[in-house]
Amino acid sequence: PSTDLLRAMGKFQRVLVTGGAGFLGRHLCRRLIRDGHEVICLDNYFTSQKKDIEDLVSHKNFELVRHDVTNPMQFEVDQIYNLACPASPVHYQYNPIKTCKTSFMGAMNVLGLAKRVKARVLQASTSEVYGDPDRSPQQESYWGNVNPIGVRACYDEGKRVAETMFFAYHNQNNVDIR
Repeated sequence: PSTDLLRAMGKFQRVLVTGGAGFLGRHLCRRLIRDGHEVICLDNYFTSQKKDIEDLVSHKNFELVRHDVTNPMQFEVDQIYNLACPASPVHYQYNPIKTCKTSFMGAMNVLGLAKRVKARVLQASTSEVYGDPDRSPQQESYWGNVNPIGVRACYDEGKRVAETMFFAYHNQNNVDIR
């Protein structure tokens, strides 16, 4: 369906994808555009490249914004997909402080935006929040076997605190989280 038809049916969405030029983000952006939505792709290219989304740049429903999620952002959107964070150990261990800040401050900034504009927001998490599990697969009730000062902690703990922030924003401010 066309964007105009989706808008008329009340199904059109303006969507922000943080980390939108990354592996998952670029595929999500393509899918959302194919489904007729307007997409704002936000990325700082720490682990991605603009060339990976060049096919989208000229699309009328696509807007590319070079921005770091550790800084506040102002958009009017219906949905937010928070995918921003280096996921490869090579990348997240390169700058562990940046990795922690991306997860924690990125979560705070997208949650603040979601609260302000009443947008639904999805946090891309990881099984790494369970640390080095002593069982597999992990159930949601499993609290994990974590090392908060290990070499992987910048990623694991950053994602854990992001999940904590998401639930806090939901419980305290009724933010629609996924």
